[in-house]
Amino acid sequence: MEKIQDQIPQTLFEAMNYSVKNGGKRLRPILLLETAKQEKEATNEAVALACALELIHTYSLVHDDLPAMDNDDLRRGKPTNHIVFGEDLAILAGDGLLNYAYEIMLEEGVATGNAGYRKAMATIAKAAGSKGMVGGQADDI
Repeated sequence: MEKIQDQIPQTLFEAMNYSVKNGGKRLRPILLLETAKQEKEATNEAVALACALELIHTYSLVHDDLPAMDNDDLRRGKPTNHIVFGEDLAILAGDGLLNYAYEIMLEEGVATGNAGYRKAMATIAKAAGSKGMVGGQADDI
């Protein structure tokens, strides 16, 4: 996150960083990295995908906590993003996290040109989008 700190408005960075640094088990990126290690896949590519996966997960939690969705006040024992930063900035923080995830994946994908990496990116995009997580959230409301 610090990589973009000087490139975006400070309040947006603080809101994004607040949720990323708010704890959690980081199970998704750990599983991805362990799988990559077993398959002897390139480390930089796996790290990029793992970081992106965690940012996408965090964005989904920020948006899920909003008043229009689950209206949660606490996440992992701490005030949710919209309670701390307001609903407007929480929406932008979630959007920022999602787009930063794709930025990370695309930068690494362009650098490597690996077809397997591109397939993994497509799988993540489908799983996070309307055919996956977003669609599931729509069913939930």
